[in-house]
Amino acid sequence: MKKQSSHATLTDVARAAGVGTTTVSRVINGGERVSQETLARVQAVIEELGYQPNQAARILKGERTRTIGLIVPSIADPFFSIVAEAAQEIARAHESLLILTVSNNDPTVELENLNVLTRHRTDGLLFAPAHSENRSLANMLDKLSTPSVTFDRPLYDSAVPSVVSNNYKGAKDATQHLIMHGCKRILCLGGEIDLYTIKERIRGYKEAVKQARLDAIVDTSIRDYESAKAAIESHFYSSNPPDAVFGLKNLATIYACEVFQKLNINVPKKVALVGFDDFELAATLRPSISVVRQPIVDIGRIAAELLFNQLLNPKRAKQSYGDQAKPQHIKLETQLVLRNSCGCKIGTN
Repeated sequence: MKKQSSHATLTDVARAAGVGTTTVSRVINGGERVSQETLARVQAVIEELGYQPNQAARILKGERTRTIGLIVPSIADPFFSIVAEAAQEIARAHESLLILTVSNNDPTVELENLNVLTRHRTDGLLFAPAHSENRSLANMLDKLSTPSVTFDRPLYDSAVPSVVSNNYKGAKDATQHLIMHGCKRILCLGGEIDLYTIKERIRGYKEAVKQARLDAIVDTSIRDYESAKAAIESHFYSSNPPDAVFGLKNLATIYACEVFQKLNINVPKKVALVGFDDFELAATLRPSISVVRQPIVDIGRIAAELLFNQLLNPKRAKQSYGDQAKPQHIKLETQLVLRNSCGCKIGTN
């Protein structure tokens, strides 16, 4: 005797509802050209039988997989975990699943992840490229039929849209604020010099000190707490120490806070401090830390919306780029959040 499958089939639903399999398929795909009475009857049978469409079969027929690939450099970094949550909300609204992978900012790992996601026929790709000038990656994506959007960092010389923060202006505003407080020797502190975001922030910092006719002091040797301690000791035990620090990313700012505390360097009396990227304890530390805040949720949301716009309206998306197929590059503004570490008296009596 043939054992019955525990899973209801499309044919089972059609038989129970008294309709053809084509009608059931139409109901599953949105109910187009199906009367309200038939739609309700088929939906009731689907619920009663617990029917789930066979996704593998749908993929073989060329239908969407309802999956989106997301590649981030790290899930430990709050920036990327917040982006992932925002993108997931948009994916859920479109009844799609977000598949998360991590590149560790390694182009080789990034390429491996892209290949795996492509083999699994994901409908689209969201990712922060390890290197914005990766020509091989740009060529690969331009040849793929899979819609893609980058966030946090663009991919140069490609047809891939991007959503980024205005890192240049955010850094320039922060540096100019320190100059407004009378700071003359501002140390720009950080690492990961190859990243688009860091390059743009250094560019904004340099433009601000240049306009003020001050010297640029850039140290990108920071990898961890020990390297931060060594760098800060080198600068602050010199004959002409800095009177301010601009942290290029939240970890550099956090390390600077820890080192200043250990070395009994008073913030902001002895040295003013502004960091790029807000972090969880920035408002509750004493002194509270002034930061450049990125619109992280908006970055994730808009990137995902751009991707689904390509998926759902491919012709319209192509037309929006014009005859030259120019991709959309969206740059969102940052916010300078003033607290006490820069010398402002906000929230103090």
